[in-house]
Amino acid sequence: MADPVGEDAWLALVDEASRTAGDLELRVGVVELYKRAIAAEPWSNKLWLAYCEWVWSLYTDCQNGDAGWPEEEQMLGQELFSLDTALDVWKQGAQATQYRLSDSHELWNRWISVEQEQLSKNSSPEGIERVKNLFLDRLQIPHAMWDEASQMFSTFVTKFDELAWESTMIQVTKLAKTAKDLYSRRESHELKLLGVKESGDIEGLVSTMRNYLEWEIGQAVRKNKKGQPANPIILCVALFERALSSTPLGIDPGTWEEYIAFLSIMKDDHPQVETPAILSVIQRATSHCPWSGGLWARYILTAEAENLPFTTIEQIKHTATNTRDLDRDGMGGVVEFYVAWSGYLKRRAMAPDATDEDVDVAEMGLPTALESVEEWGQRRHGQAEWKGDPMFRIERIFIQYLTQKGSFEEARGYWRRLVKSHGDSYEFWQQYYLWEMTVRVTTAPPELATAVLIQAIHRRELDWPEKMMEIYLRHCNNYEEVNALTKAMNSVFRLSKSVAKRREKEAAEVAAMYAQQQPEVAEPIAQESPSGTSKRKRESESEEPDGIAQKKVKSEQNAADQEALREQHLKRDRENTTVLVTNLPPEVTQTKVRQYFKEYGHINSMTMKTEADKLSSTALIEFRTPQDVQSAFLRNGKYFADKQIQVEAGTGLTIYVTNFPPTADDTYLQKLFRDCGEIFSIRWPSLKYNTTRRFCYISFRTQKAAAAATKLDGHPLGGIYKLLAKYSDPGNKKDREGAMAEGRELHITGLDTSLTEQDLKEVFGKYGKIDRVRILKTVGGNSKGAGFISFETKEEAIAALELDKTKLKSRVLTVEMSTGKNFKPTATIKGSSASPAPEGDDGDSVMSPSPAPDIYPNTHAQHAASKTELTNRTITLMNIPDTINDAKIRAIMEPYGDIIKLVLRPDHQGAIVEFADVGAAGRAALGLENHEIKLGRKLRTGGMMDLFSQKDEKKTDKILVGKENKKASAAFMQPSAAVRRPGAGGRGGLGVKRGLGYSAPKPKPASNADGKGEFNGSNGEEKKPMKSNADFKAMFVSGGNQEAPV
Repeated sequence: MADPVGEDAWLALVDEASRTAGDLELRVGVVELYKRAIAAEPWSNKLWLAYCEWVWSLYTDCQNGDAGWPEEEQMLGQELFSLDTALDVWKQGAQATQYRLSDSHELWNRWISVEQEQLSKNSSPEGIERVKNLFLDRLQIPHAMWDEASQMFSTFVTKFDELAWESTMIQVTKLAKTAKDLYSRRESHELKLLGVKESGDIEGLVSTMRNYLEWEIGQAVRKNKKGQPANPIILCVALFERALSSTPLGIDPGTWEEYIAFLSIMKDDHPQVETPAILSVIQRATSHCPWSGGLWARYILTAEAENLPFTTIEQIKHTATNTRDLDRDGMGGVVEFYVAWSGYLKRRAMAPDATDEDVDVAEMGLPTALESVEEWGQRRHGQAEWKGDPMFRIERIFIQYLTQKGSFEEARGYWRRLVKSHGDSYEFWQQYYLWEMTVRVTTAPPELATAVLIQAIHRRELDWPEKMMEIYLRHCNNYEEVNALTKAMNSVFRLSKSVAKRREKEAAEVAAMYAQQQPEVAEPIAQESPSGTSKRKRESESEEPDGIAQKKVKSEQNAADQEALREQHLKRDRENTTVLVTNLPPEVTQTKVRQYFKEYGHINSMTMKTEADKLSSTALIEFRTPQDVQSAFLRNGKYFADKQIQVEAGTGLTIYVTNFPPTADDTYLQKLFRDCGEIFSIRWPSLKYNTTRRFCYISFRTQKAAAAATKLDGHPLGGIYKLLAKYSDPGNKKDREGAMAEGRELHITGLDTSLTEQDLKEVFGKYGKIDRVRILKTVGGNSKGAGFISFETKEEAIAALELDKTKLKSRVLTVEMSTGKNFKPTATIKGSSASPAPEGDDGDSVMSPSPAPDIYPNTHAQHAASKTELTNRTITLMNIPDTINDAKIRAIMEPYGDIIKLVLRPDHQGAIVEFADVGAAGRAALGLENHEIKLGRKLRTGGMMDLFSQKDEKKTDKILVGKENKKASAAFMQPSAAVRRPGAGGRGGLGVKRGLGYSAPKPKPASNADGKGEFNGSNGEEKKPMKSNADFKAMFVSGGNQEAPV
């Protein structure tokens, strides 16, 4: 029977064996089973704890007859399971799991309790010192329950060495500083993991663990000035082992490969650092993922690098093929495995010390590998469909082997056999040609190489004939006589016409296919130049002397052009201007992709993602016009570096989503649409010019997934919202609704501050039935002297304009129709979120300024807070992306205390938050410093000056070259943190942050009674003693309601 895979499967097996173990032999068999389980999962906390408990139970059961053991077994058990043996197993388990930050305390706490129990039975100075050292070692290891271990140690020292308690605890504090710092930097990740684990969200657990791993790898590869690791590598190793033994990532080949690559890099860079043996890790990886050809390939290559004997590597090969699962994820894994095996055979046969047996094995093994791949492919795809490895990697290994052996004709035979299956590939012919040029006799004309090129250019279905013809001409120029060169030029001239016709036909077919995908095709708009200005043919000059008619025509045309451009901007048709490009190189950059497609059209935006297998990348590219898309289709099937890319229409992949909760983020939407299919990207709008926008565009991998997502349209969310999820279609934009849009709303300024809303109803009510009255008010509840009045009909509102420029009480009114604007650069929350749902499909609501609620209990205004108190309980957040709304900011702020007011300022990449008390502001300032609000974006906290010294977020979406590139790069740099020093003022009593470019005013000298000038700050107040940490602690404990002692 095959061994189980994973800690839970092993636990189930040993649990069953332990329940049926009725005699000593079976009990010893359970111990051996535990050892096998530990070898398979050496970092599993569950297995080690169960193993230790089992051995400890055997020790206790054989000490007396209470357990019912026969006397003979009891005596033998005392020899096998002594106290030292049992304690040694506990020690092994604690050492194996000590760097599992989240749960290593479970085993260690149990072990230390056993040790203390034994110490209480037989106390001795040696025993006391031994347990003390166990505590000291543990407290120098970062883990989640450090405080608990410290308290246990304190109790232990009090009991056994009370006189040395103070000096011992001081020693512990010094020794544990590094451990506590290491854990504090990882605590946020650990808390996120704990949260998703408790929620039962498996996808969330996997995603959170991957993010944690990525961060930890970044910490591990950092080096200090001496070239040594800046962080303990063992922490990254332990996290990988946790992920692979205790989460679903244990059956993810990609995670295993990433772990193996990490260990290899660390072994090369830091050979002195002890890490798990790579070979044993790969062996475990293939046990967890026996279908992964990539892992089996690594197993063979690593075994070869470790100089394992041929019989061992051959056994690895047979084990891999006997699984019969190598093609589970496609033929790629099969080919990758056999490439590794074939490469090993070739290198072994060509080694300087190779034996005849090594050569014989290669002679038999390489053709057998080709036959095996052929069998796998035909079994999976059928004989007619399987065309072999597109990259013909195994064939190239065999050809290289034959070439090095000098068997040129035999190698040439393999090239010729490949023509049948790979003859339409430009890369095949290029490699074939280069091989012929390599093996040719330099003194003779390269006839065979020339013949290869002639054969290649005459292939009717060749994927890149233009490049092949270019190589042919260059070859003839360099190596052939003039007659052959002339003949080549004639052939290329004739074939170029055929290729041109073929390209025209392909373009027509693509255009027809594209036309079928969209029911209506808009009239083509004016062609645009790269600079964005419209371009059209110059009209014939007017024959009229005065040119008036011509100027009129030009004026009308310019107006039409501008209107077309405006319509194009307003109706950004992502649905029909997007393509999906697959099989790009994994390391490709956006700049390279832009340069590749720049000749085919203007790119509006691009989203790139590296595939999970790390072998390729995919890009979703939005062009300016559908005509650009048709041009981009010409790149379909072409080569990008060494990859043959596919360009497909992005039609039916993107949906427009709105009317979700204001706090919704990527994680929320991923979870909402998780049953529909894989999401490729989520694009949020910028709130820089309109903070009321609440919508996004979600692009799926497949049309089927997007179609499934649209079925959630109308789905209720939380009993409040009704989800809107439709295909992105700017032509389906609804007309605006509401009083302002219908012309029923008046905007009134110049109001006397004593006027009430009832007063306005009485004055304006004579013109018609009033629907609503709103006077804008300050935070303190006082009138701002402006307001809005909505009538039931437009005619009534027009009639009320008669009151414009009339005097009401002490001031002259200004009455005008309320006009909407798509510009609301700030958002303010007073007690509840101010992020309304958008009215139109594009999310750009046109609305009146949102006044404060009619009745808002402002207790702080009633108590007339001083300016100092208001400053102390107000903090600012900086480095907020312009796609984050006020509701999301509020959600992360509320856990720290009650919020009085929140103002979002995208124009300064930040927000202003006023709390109800100073303590809440202080806790928030400390807790949110370096909080990662979005991947790669960490918050900073500070005061008003820090915030307003920041500029709005700059985004560049084009290829930059030369000086412009250098100049624009600064827009992507995160602003450096300001220097922080304690002082009077904001951040909840934590001192004012001083932004870059500002200096504090110098205090003016003045004298007190004794003639000495002593001041605190620049306000001339008498200097007070500085607050200590204890003062601040007392202030926080009291919630900021008491003044810190001075």
